Formats: sequence, C-alpha cells, structure tokens
Amino acid sequence: MSSAVLVLEDGRTFRGTTFGAEGRTLGEAVFCTGMTGYQETLTDPSYHRQIVVATAPQIGNTGWNQEDGEAASAQDPNKIWVAGYVVRDPARRTSSWRSTGSLQDQLEAQNVVGIAGIDTRALVRHLRSRGSMRAGVFSGDALGTQEELLEQVLGQPSMLGADLAGEVTTTSGYVIEPVGGDARFTVVAVDLGIKTNTPRMFAERGVRVHVVPSTTSIEQVLELNPDGVFLSNGPGDPATADASVALTRGVLERDLPLFGICFGNQILGRALGRSTYKMKFGHRGMNIPVVEHTTGRIAITAQNHGFALEGEAGEEFDTDFGRARVSHTCANDGTVEGVELLSGRGFSVQYHPEAAAGPHDAAYLFDRFTSVLQEKK
Repeated sequence: MSSAVLVLEDGRTFRGTTFGAEGRTLGEAVFCTGMTGYQETLTDPSYHRQIVVATAPQIGNTGWNQEDGEAASAQDPNKIWVAGYVVRDPARRTSSWRSTGSLQDQLEAQNVVGIAGIDTRALVRHLRSRGSMRAGVFSGDALGTQEELLEQVLGQPSMLGADLAGEVTTTSGYVIEPVGGDARFTVVAVDLGIKTNTPRMFAERGVRVHVVPSTTSIEQVLELNPDGVFLSNGPGDPATADASVALTRGVLERDLPLFGICFGNQILGRALGRSTYKMKFGHRGMNIPVVEHTTGRIAITAQNHGFALEGEAGEEFDTDFGRARVSHTCANDGTVEGVELLSGRGFSVQYHPEAAAGPHDAAYLFDRFTSVLQEKK
C-alpha cells in the first residue's frame, strides 16, 4: 500500500495508507458513529460530496454484497455516493457468507479514494470541536506539498449553499408496485436522494409508489392522481431547495396527505415558514435518541444530516395551512427532529424510519402515514 494524506481546511493533516482507489478527492469531512451498515452508508445519496470518517475502528469485515445498496436514484443500487472514505483498520479478509467481494475491491472499482491507518479518534475529536469542514484525500500522483494540497482543499465550495438534490435524483422516474395483491393507495415520492428501502417499506404496506424527479411540478404530481405525497432524504443545503418548497406548498394547499424524512423534513419546515441552519458537525449514525413530544416516546434512530430546522421542543406556531408544532427533538442536544400540522395531514421527521442501516424503532411512521391516507380516502 502506498502513502496517502488527509488535509483539512484548517491545515490539520493525517497521514496513512491508500484505501480504495489512488488519486484525489475533495468534499466535506464528516463522521458517522454507526458500528455497522457501512455499505448502506456508502451508497446513501445523502452523503454526496462528503468524505465520511468511520468511528468504528474495524471496517470491511462483512465485505460487499449485491443486496444492501441504498442508491435508489441510480441504475445500480450499489453506486457509492460518498466522495471519500476514512477508516482506522480495514479488514484484511471478508467474513460473511453474503459477501460477493471485498470493500477494498468495490471502492477501487468505483474509483472512490480513501485513506486507512490514521487515528480516527483524534480526527473525530477535531471535527467535533472545530466542526465539519472542507477536506481532501490525496495519494499516488495526486500527492504534493502541504501548501499545494491545502490550496486545492480551500478552492472547493462549501456545503453551505450547496444545491445537490438535482445531482442525485432520478432522471425519468419509476414505479414500485405493492407486495402481493392490488394497491391500497398510490403515493408520489419526490426523489431528493431517496434510498432503496423507502419505497420497499411502502410496498410492504400495499402502496404503489411513483418515484419522480426533484424537479417535478405540482401539476405533474396531480396527473398521477396520488392519495398522498412523500418527500425523501437527500444532500445539500435545504435553503437552496426553493422548487421543492413550492411543490410542498402546492401539496398542502390541496390538502393532500404529506410525509417527509430527513431533507424532506427540512423542506416541509420551510414550507411552513421555518428557517434552517448548518449544524456544527451534524448527526450521522444509528444510535441517536429522539423524543416524540405528544407521547413522550423515545426512539433510537438512524440519522444523516448536517442542517436542521429552527425551533423549540413542543413549540406551536401559525402557518398558511393551519397551526403546526415541533413534534420531535433530539434527546442529546434539542435539535428539531420533526414537525407536523395539527390537522394531521402533513408531518415529517429528521431521521430515517426506513432503517437502512439502523434500528427499527421508527418504522411505525409508515403505518401512521397509511392511516392518514385511509382517513383521507
């Protein structure tokens, strides 16, 4: 293995060895606290243009398989969306009967530049204190002087103000049919970076899902005669997603049931008049506790977001569509984790109830949405 270096925008560097492809990659350095599910993480479109640091020390033990990819927007669900990957101790061999190859081979095949053998604990502590920041991984012919590499890192745009949903969305749309039997409901899912398991969760509940591009208009949505609309997860700064906000307002004006997750939560929040902000280092992992304020119930959730909605726990506020409230907050830091209309017709959460990868505590939200669809119908 040859030498590699990770350079952060504040000049901090970490030297290690190549992992995956050799070359150069640029992106925002973020860390994920998940102890498992690295394949789902790497193929999550929400990580587009981000260099992911794994806090788990050993990565790659279960190799790579053809079933766990989450890149629903791409023709290949195993497309890796992360800009780069940073690990401490890559597995030297795979140890799973489901494996069809190694993580190293897959990173190399998809030309994903990574680095291994660095002190990821020190790196994560640095990102927690200084915040997520622009970074680059360099190896092979891309290596140069510290000054040259830092100049390249500083030359890339910030994630603040980045409009990325259009880069990961489906180009033509597709339909996922319900599992067994006729469709009970039809839902239009706006693909802002949707994951494979989300339409699957709907299909298991008898829902036909029309996955449509992020640029879809309200008129095009209505042509599909949906019973409800879903807003997916996705990358980038929600403050740039004006078209998606306009679509959401069009859905609410027509009193169509609406459900959103992650990026979709921020879009619904903006449609209800709330503002967003960039978090210091975000929430990325599968063990994050969230409080549902109407019930006091706490769910352990999977999350991946670096932006959040303004608001306070249980806060109620007026909107153009009736009264609304902050329905969920993070038990760790009070970050807004969900908003809802008091009418029940529109609600969203900041976390990932499709649990790919992650706990299943929040899967009931898909049942809640189908109940709303039934009431409306």
